[in-house]
Amino acid sequence: MNSIEAVVLGIIQGLTEFLPVSSSGHLELAKAILGDTSLPEESLTFTVVLHFATALSTIVIFRAEVLQILKGLFQFKWNDEFIFSAKIVLSMIPAVVIGLLFEEQLESLFGGNIALVGAMLLVTALLLVLADRAKNTDKEVSYLNAIIIGISQAIAMLPGISRSGATISTTVLLGVDRTKAARFSFLMVVPLIFGAIAKDLLSGDINFQSSEIVPISLGFVAAFVSGMLACKWMIALVQKSKLTYFSIYCAIVGVIAIVVSFI
Repeated sequence: MNSIEAVVLGIIQGLTEFLPVSSSGHLELAKAILGDTSLPEESLTFTVVLHFATALSTIVIFRAEVLQILKGLFQFKWNDEFIFSAKIVLSMIPAVVIGLLFEEQLESLFGGNIALVGAMLLVTALLLVLADRAKNTDKEVSYLNAIIIGISQAIAMLPGISRSGATISTTVLLGVDRTKAARFSFLMVVPLIFGAIAKDLLSGDINFQSSEIVPISLGFVAAFVSGMLACKWMIALVQKSKLTYFSIYCAIVGVIAIVVSFI
């Protein structure tokens, strides 16, 4: 992988991790466009680096909330911070269970199945339309909401289902305030990303050569910067009910992907 490809992939990961268009789906489409020799599955090391970059951008944007979560977890007092932290933990359970039990089956779906990606992008488009039409409310995320949103996050492990799109849409449809919905959606994925990174590191599969330092570093910076911009942009879009534009985009790309898969 050269430096240009690394930067392009970093930007794709940074933008699509937060914008509701599916980062996994777009990376699968990128593989199909560039070919496996140009973009072969993305090395595990590079993938881990990109996810670390987007997780770090989330922490920077929501640093006050992250400190609140950590404070709540380690105080062991039944206060607002601990309750919020407990809901974040609850939301993680479905994805952790599905990820551990069906790891091989999920990995098999990431093999250039463009038709599946297209179909799931259409599902994402539908979710975004429904979320944009939902009435504004000022509800908080309840414990039951956290589990339901967590199930939505687990379903978003399929290529083409946007994680941010699915979780934010689900949260809004449950009647939660839009700003709180975006905040909860972005924060709930941070522990999962770091957990996945720790798992990959412990597996011993993470390694890279000195010649890869430059492209990996460029990819990290690209993902971090584009991730911060996309995160802030997404919060504003959710508040203004502008998700329909992304719904149209996902629908167009989804239809094209399905058509191309049959050609």
